Amino acid sequence: MLLDKYNEAVDELINKVRTTQKDNIIKAGEMIADTVANGGNVYLSQICHWIEWDVINRGGGPTFYRHFAWKMDVEKNGRKRDGVNEDYPWGMAEYAIKSSDMKPGDIIMVSSVSGRTKPVVDLAYEAKKAGIKVIAFTSMEYTTAVEAVHPSGKKLYEMVDIAMDNCAPAAEAMIEVPGIEARFAAASGLACDILLWSMTAVAIEKLQEKGITPGVLKSANFPGGADYNNEKLYPQYDKYGY
Repeated sequence: MLLDKYNEAVDELINKVRTTQKDNIIKAGEMIADTVANGGNVYLSQICHWIEWDVINRGGGPTFYRHFAWKMDVEKNGRKRDGVNEDYPWGMAEYAIKSSDMKPGDIIMVSSVSGRTKPVVDLAYEAKKAGIKVIAFTSMEYTTAVEAVHPSGKKLYEMVDIAMDNCAPAAEAMIEVPGIEARFAAASGLACDILLWSMTAVAIEKLQEKGITPGVLKSANFPGGADYNNEKLYPQYDKYGY
């Protein structure tokens, strides 16, 4: 059954992530804890098709994660003509960072499975220039099989502080299905979710070792949860950053 093949592929992926990325998970968790303890902010930006919402503002998740997103929409509906720039305008992320509440020493997490998604690479590059620490989620198998697109000649993993390998295969999908040309079942979302929660576990433990009790949200739909979050945890975050 395809279901059995999928379950086997998931088990193999999770085991590979856990065994190969443990050192990076610990390093990232320690970086998060140090940043939070020193008054810094931690931002997550579009992790693998918005997986970050699994850890932000939900029961069991920490208050110290904040979402970051930016976009610039330009209406282009004229007829096609020569000389019109169709490429991504590098450097737009610089404006986004300067317009945000990020400061040097903060952390931003970004994600590109291929390591060459233009807005993501731009954001990581400009964040590093601004003194912001960058944790990236990428597939080393995928990114080493493609060419860089950034003017620096670098791919995402080459310009960040920590590159978390989500262990997705090149071109993302895991399973060959007879009769279907494309492979089936994306790997990176599952892997990124596990990586996020794993490094968060390390961060919370390290904060406790520093004598800090980070806010961990209760489910707002469970009796008393919303009051606990609104009356205790969110004010605590506003005051201390955790």
